[in-house]
Amino acid sequence: MKGQRIGYIRVSSLDQNPERQLEQVAVDRVFTDKASGKDTQRPELDRLITFVREGDTVVVHSMDRLARNLDDLRRLVHTLTQRGVRIEFIKESLTFTGEASPMANLMLSVMGAFAEFERALIRERQREGIALARKRGAYRGRKKALSPEKIVELRQRVANSEQKAALAREFGISRETLYQYLKTVD
Repeated sequence: MKGQRIGYIRVSSLDQNPERQLEQVAVDRVFTDKASGKDTQRPELDRLITFVREGDTVVVHSMDRLARNLDDLRRLVHTLTQRGVRIEFIKESLTFTGEASPMANLMLSVMGAFAEFERALIRERQREGIALARKRGAYRGRKKALSPEKIVELRQRVANSEQKAALAREFGISRETLYQYLKTVD
């Protein structure tokens, strides 16, 4: 039984180009998420899992595009292959069919571990780069959500016993951010 070839694409930010991931790969339909890899909310992946049928093939550019970590990768591959769905990873040139061969399990674990390790190295280099930029005075961090005037207003209104949750909604910030503004002294 030959099913459809279903593509899955995940880009981390809105300005990334999703088309390059499955460029020149024949697929019948594509599901695209615009979410960080660590994000558990991937609605298009959920739709893909609901959509695919036995005999279909899910095509993904690379393992790190499908899963957040090795455990997530194993779970997703197992969930799909148990339903008779094949999974192809283009970059790694690997296909999983659900046949419980020791070699397939080893390859999934090893390649998934490498992808997770690579992401950890990237995060570590990013942190090191930010630390060096801070020392040079070139990194200032994220822009403040509220202007100094709004912070003063927020503090006054909290001092007047207004509800913090309502203030956070009104100012368009999270309650955690509100508490950070109350803690810091400029």
